[in-house]
Amino acid sequence: MRNLLIILWIGISCQFSFAQKVDFVVSHDGSGDFATVQEAIMAVPDFRNVPTYIFIKKGTYKEKIILPTSKRKVVLIGEDVDQTILTFDDFASKQNQFGEEMGTTGSSSFFVFGDDFAAKNLTFENSSGPVGQAVAIRVTGDRAYFENCKFLGYQDTLYTQGEHSRQYYKDCYIEGTTDFIFGWSTAVFEDCEIYSKSGGQYITAASTLASSAYGLVFINCKLTGDAPDGKVYLGRPWRNDAKTVFVNTEMGKHIHPEGWHNWSKPEAEETAFYAEYASFGPGANQKARVAWSKQLSKEDLGDFTVDKVLSGTDGWIPGNNLDNEAWLSNSQSPKIN
Repeated sequence: MRNLLIILWIGISCQFSFAQKVDFVVSHDGSGDFATVQEAIMAVPDFRNVPTYIFIKKGTYKEKIILPTSKRKVVLIGEDVDQTILTFDDFASKQNQFGEEMGTTGSSSFFVFGDDFAAKNLTFENSSGPVGQAVAIRVTGDRAYFENCKFLGYQDTLYTQGEHSRQYYKDCYIEGTTDFIFGWSTAVFEDCEIYSKSGGQYITAASTLASSAYGLVFINCKLTGDAPDGKVYLGRPWRNDAKTVFVNTEMGKHIHPEGWHNWSKPEAEETAFYAEYASFGPGANQKARVAWSKQLSKEDLGDFTVDKVLSGTDGWIPGNNLDNEAWLSNSQSPKIN
């Protein structure tokens, strides 16, 4: 009996410890603190200096979500990446209540303005379909972290928007057709799958500032898709100083032999920085790449580590503050009494 009591006490203690790590639970079925993600976000105290953990139960949450600048260190954790979906269906040419087109930015399903945002086990989606620009998530805040997330859409799926924003994507899946990873930010994608859907021609469209040392960096990623063979370019420069680098990336047969496109702007060939290191697979073709792109040497790799690219002046290490039990647990649903 004594041993049984000890086991029960340990189980209750562990459950309580996990529950204490979660601030809010979102659920459609009424079992959580809130029925919508937006309600939970707005309940976070403004300018809080410690992370706020929000657990989102399985379900499709159709809502246009905004994380304001005042909501710092917000952490969203989905119960299951494939069954916890944050979605909306606006698109650039859709008219708003004033009869004006929404534009690319306005089409976003999720706006991230607050710094130190993190997300895990979630799908971010724009469900409007192949109707032109339609953003699943726009990330403006600094030090954003995504792990085991999916980003679904067609054109302009993932908008790395903040000019001085640093973003890290780990073990994520990103799909789209044209320019489906684009923007000004410095972003690292590590161990991610980048899926080019049929009908698209370009994976990235960086608009890096001339003063920024880095743009989009892909490390140990895999480029897949159902686009036709040899039709998809690695990137084209939205702005002339675009910077995009692929390191140790497996490239499928859908990748165009030339690799990169100048967006009909010959002058961009002088200012854009497009480079690869040790690309492999049927889409890797070093000899056929455009002459104005670069093949990095082994000595160059020290400049393209996660820490080097993202550290900035504050020495940011992605995920260094995410040691909470709720974050570390992959699937257990917390019970809060």
